[in-house]
Amino acid sequence: MTMGKLSSLTLLAAVAVLVPLAPFVRRADAQARFDLEGPKIDARVTHEGKTLPIASVPNLAVGDRLWLRPNFPETQSVHYLMIVAFLRGTTNPPPEDWFVRIETWSKKIREEGAEVVVPAEAQQVLVFLAPVTGGDFATLKSAVRGRPGVFVRASQDLNEAGFEQARIEKYLSSMKQVPPGDAKGLLDHSNLLARTLALRPNPECFKRDVDQQITCLTQTGTQTLLDDGHGQTIAAALTTGPGSDFITAASYTQAAGAGTYSAYVGAVVDLGRILSALHTAQFQYIPAIAFPQGEALNLRLNTPPSFHNPKSVIVIGLPSVQKTVTPPLRTTDDRHVTCLLEPHVAIPVEGAPLVFSTGFAHDLVLHLNTAAPQDLPVTADAYQGGLVLAPTNQRRPLEDPGPPKAAGAAATDVVVKAPATQITGTVRGFWGFDAFTGPTVPLQQVPGVGWKVLSGEPLIVGHKQDRLTLTSTGSACVQTITFDAASGAEGKASVKAAGESAQANAIEVDLPLVSAAPGSLQLAIHQFGVAAVTPLDVRTYSEPARLDAMTIHAGDRGAVLTGQHLDQVRQVRVNDVRFAASGMAGANATTGPDASDRLVLGLAADASAPNLKAGEKVTAHVLLADGRDLDLPVTVAAARPVLMLRSRSVPHNVASPIKLVSKDDLRVDEPITLILKSSAAISRTEELEVAQDAGTDADGAASRLTFASGALVLQDSHTLRATIDPLKMFGASIFGPIRVRAVLQGSDPGDWIPVANLVRLPTVSMLTCPSEAVKPCMLTGSSLFLIDAIAPSASLDGVLTDPTTVPEDFTDMTLAVPHPVGGILYLRPRDDRSAIATLSLPVQTEPTTTRPAAHPPAPSGAATAATTTATTTAVR
Repeated sequence: MTMGKLSSLTLLAAVAVLVPLAPFVRRADAQARFDLEGPKIDARVTHEGKTLPIASVPNLAVGDRLWLRPNFPETQSVHYLMIVAFLRGTTNPPPEDWFVRIETWSKKIREEGAEVVVPAEAQQVLVFLAPVTGGDFATLKSAVRGRPGVFVRASQDLNEAGFEQARIEKYLSSMKQVPPGDAKGLLDHSNLLARTLALRPNPECFKRDVDQQITCLTQTGTQTLLDDGHGQTIAAALTTGPGSDFITAASYTQAAGAGTYSAYVGAVVDLGRILSALHTAQFQYIPAIAFPQGEALNLRLNTPPSFHNPKSVIVIGLPSVQKTVTPPLRTTDDRHVTCLLEPHVAIPVEGAPLVFSTGFAHDLVLHLNTAAPQDLPVTADAYQGGLVLAPTNQRRPLEDPGPPKAAGAAATDVVVKAPATQITGTVRGFWGFDAFTGPTVPLQQVPGVGWKVLSGEPLIVGHKQDRLTLTSTGSACVQTITFDAASGAEGKASVKAAGESAQANAIEVDLPLVSAAPGSLQLAIHQFGVAAVTPLDVRTYSEPARLDAMTIHAGDRGAVLTGQHLDQVRQVRVNDVRFAASGMAGANATTGPDASDRLVLGLAADASAPNLKAGEKVTAHVLLADGRDLDLPVTVAAARPVLMLRSRSVPHNVASPIKLVSKDDLRVDEPITLILKSSAAISRTEELEVAQDAGTDADGAASRLTFASGALVLQDSHTLRATIDPLKMFGASIFGPIRVRAVLQGSDPGDWIPVANLVRLPTVSMLTCPSEAVKPCMLTGSSLFLIDAIAPSASLDGVLTDPTTVPEDFTDMTLAVPHPVGGILYLRPRDDRSAIATLSLPVQTEPTTTRPAAHPPAPSGAATAATTTATTTAVR
């Protein structure tokens, strides 16, 4: 069997115990547990002049002196005869003098006990407790000598069952130390116990509520023992031959519980028909499992003893007589380094569950392999997952005295070296009466120095967690690593040993950077054994720009970069030609990890046009604001149609009293004529796309002019005349900036060319003013809602003076306005609140009458001066 395989001995041991014993057991419960307290017996063993309590003795040797004393109460009414029987194998009955009769009711025996010596050739030891009857000693001796193999197996299986039960008991008692409600502690300590005791708790328990997990884990039958081989070797269990074939077969029968395992080794089966020849009218045999503690055997029974015929004989297995098998302790992880500066040190070891579940291993020390060796006492603690040093805050590193000084040299000539960061220690101790040497483990005795980042950069702010790998002269003594977060609170990193592929003394540090800011970040490394904190500066960065593609066409003087976080881009270099960011072209309508930005690049001020050919493969070197340099492969695209705007004109066919003065503002109801030039001959298949410039390619209305429609006319092969009629192309809702670009089938569109800012204006027909200056004038017309505000004057920078604001929900045909000053009214179009227009309209004087205003002026007030005409001038 190998480690990790479910131990078949769990059921095997329980059934095997009852193969010899079940013929004498009468019970209805086929799975009774060993939870009945048995009689008390004290025992100790003397070997070569050294005496140990029975709990510290894994095996006996020939010549050992075994001391036994019944520890019965004073009121014990039934006299038990204690019989010590030595066995020497299944086929060699023991001689008659290997049976020792001890009368437990004797005063001398009760006070002083009895001592027996292990005879030569003995292999097993059994103790029988039989109620005193006539012929009891002779009857029992005859039964053992007649069928020695039955009792040899009983001895072996009782020992094996005791070993396995000790592991379960240790798990149950240790789990009760976990504070209630501590789910993490429950899982951590359960894992440590499972590793050291070689068992597997029921994983379903951890899926329950926290307050139910401990109940589930400590419930009998929820732990599966794993076979480590050590306990079997000690017990020398019979697992081969015809007998074991029967036991294995029996374990899968319904009577045997169909392989069911009880934590108390309770698969007790009535197999009386098999060995019924041993049954007598006077005796039945019941097993007792010993749980030694000090000198006390602490017996447990699974069947209540009977004092009527057939009376119960209690069978107790003592350690077998065999060569010592020392525990195969090994380190859990050969790369793990234990820090001796911690106040609580646990050296993780495994491979020998009996070290943790019994008292066989004792006087354990960690021998420090240094020039001045020391032995540090350790104890086996399954709850802590290893060998634990005594807690202390005074443990100091060992000094290295250097090489031995020469004879006659003065004491001052000895140079004491600084203590080594790492040393080794070897586990030593006793297994019963025999010394043994365990594994050698690496240790760290001084804090690490020379901290540096091994890998993991760059650190990106905003990430839930980023990982750094740090290294130094020693990393085992790191207690915590903290840092100052941008919020002002102290951030705490999680630290663990680096993986097997990492170099020695490396640790992995997970930093939560959700609230961190880009720039310098100082880590504070707290180590055991030193009060001072070791600082380590690292750098954090913003989320790096994701470069998806760069589009550049042959003959272009600019390019477009697509990706994410492109606001970090400061410069792009292609073949020593530098491009600078001209501005973000906006993001796509989509959001999330696949959303992308477009960054328009133009030639740097001191750069010349790149000489790139279509299909040429180049590399764009993208410099970010934080100094990082990213490379992006680029394939030069084919040349695009290129047009340049030479002139723009408007016929001014619309007679209107409202005039837009700024050359950048054009009325939406007048056609626009463009003269465009191209260095290459213009194809008649070329089209001109006209679009509303709403900030991105995806937004705004768009339409195309073609030669077939008559909107495009070649003035010559390199000059194009285009006529744009905004109202006809886009309808009455078009306003704002418009732009054009050349479109030629089979190539990418050309660059956008700004054309003008379209402004919609109302139609006005009459301005009527009363003779009283305190009353507002009335402006009559249609679409008056296109006026945002109107005032009698405006400053040179285009700011209205005392404006009257038109409400957004205005629907009337007349509007109350201030009196013109100097024959001029100034209005601000709603389509472009940065522009101003002037209104020039004859004023009709209204007779002095009292009438209500058609629409009250806005709260900002109205002008009061009267005049005869009004004029509007657009000022930007």
